[in-house]
Amino acid sequence: MSTQTEQALLDSIPTGLYIGGEWIDGENGATFDVQDPSTGKVIRTIADATPADGLRALDAAAAAQDAWAATPPRTRSDILRRAFDLVQAHKEDLALLMTLEMGKPIAEARGEVVYGGEFLRWFSEEAVRISGRYGLNPEGTGRMVVSQRPVGPSFFITPWNFPFAMATRKIAPALAAGCTVVIKPPALTPLTTMFFASLLEEAGLPAGVVNVVQTSRSGALSGPIIADPRLRKLSFTGSTEVGRRLIAQAAEGVLRVSMELGGNAPFVVFEDADLDKAVDGAMAAKFRNIGQACTAANRFIVHQDVAEEFARRVSDRVTAMKVGRGTEEGVSIGPLIDSDAVAKAGELVGDAVDRGARLLAGGKALEGTGTFYEPTVLTDVVAGSAILREEIFGPVLAIATFSDEAEAVRMANDTEYGLVSYVFTEDLARGHRMIDALETGMMGLNVGVVSNAAAPFGGVKQSGVGREGGFEGIHEFLSTKYTLIPAD
Repeated sequence: MSTQTEQALLDSIPTGLYIGGEWIDGENGATFDVQDPSTGKVIRTIADATPADGLRALDAAAAAQDAWAATPPRTRSDILRRAFDLVQAHKEDLALLMTLEMGKPIAEARGEVVYGGEFLRWFSEEAVRISGRYGLNPEGTGRMVVSQRPVGPSFFITPWNFPFAMATRKIAPALAAGCTVVIKPPALTPLTTMFFASLLEEAGLPAGVVNVVQTSRSGALSGPIIADPRLRKLSFTGSTEVGRRLIAQAAEGVLRVSMELGGNAPFVVFEDADLDKAVDGAMAAKFRNIGQACTAANRFIVHQDVAEEFARRVSDRVTAMKVGRGTEEGVSIGPLIDSDAVAKAGELVGDAVDRGARLLAGGKALEGTGTFYEPTVLTDVVAGSAILREEIFGPVLAIATFSDEAEAVRMANDTEYGLVSYVFTEDLARGHRMIDALETGMMGLNVGVVSNAAAPFGGVKQSGVGREGGFEGIHEFLSTKYTLIPAD
């Protein structure tokens, strides 16, 4: 990728707030910088929304709600489909933009465009399939009509690690259901959402249906929006700590909430596993997005009979990985999002080693420009190590061992989180037992990546509430209405 291509793309990104179908300056003219984590350089300076700007965006969404809800489902479907087609036409632009502002390798960014685009296509198809039911009540005294209506204006808070897919995963079902949107993209990676808003406008989305308010002061902007009685839905992807606070705020207005929160995914390898599959799955589940994913495998729980061989194989793969700027050819590990992420990875690795873990590969931050941390493998990680309790969010693979199935289940479930789990075994009966035994909202059986637009994404326990994607995704934005009609 040439610098000229990068700069031309960045120059094409609007710098304002997208409110009521127009790109406008913020109330007080404040701005903030977006940086490339691989270089530390500022790549774009954009408007910094105030709380008043957030309420202006909600004004626009509320004003557009009735008309958008009354828009025929086929029209909503066609707009989403045109947006999907525009995303395909701008695949390289979106991928490069994500690599520049977030750091992920360009090949992975292209994969995210494909994945994120599928939510537009899936929910364009679901928009015309919103259904209800009609029938005689059991007593024969009346007929029951059950219908679905849009929840209403919705507020989305998205994370920095998947700048495109997290926006489409929330916006697409909301639009399909007939809800208007205010979205606050992350301050670290707002440009992709802003670019996507331009594509929605080009697809024919009416003014005010989607509004984008980026800010460097998330809590200050979000609080008044959540407290406003016109808001009816809150969806957040991020840490459990922040999610708890948002749920408490949403309780005052009894808002519908969807929360996709933290994870501590177990990756269980039994003694009968196909190790070729298990190693391939481990590389995908751990190092996709530089380990910065809520679905990333966090704890590798490997049977003692195959642990040494598994560790050797993943170490060989890890030491061959190329670290560098995501735009460079052959790079598979880009920078972590900021210096705090690098420091956290170092602290977790240091604690594990101090407690007796063996370092097989990597284990340190790279000196020089950018926020890079070596892809790392640890084995013989002992119980009580912080790396087994905390979400790593970095390229560190930590292996602990078990002796039997019951111990594997106990270790896997020993966490407050329950987003996703991964199990590798050639025993089908054991696989089914693990489906029942593991306390997670999703599971990969002999696969290392589970996300799909047609599947319900979400967790249990403190990994969140609600589902995104699948048939279930659109129902998060619909309310059920029951009407009784006399039989006479």
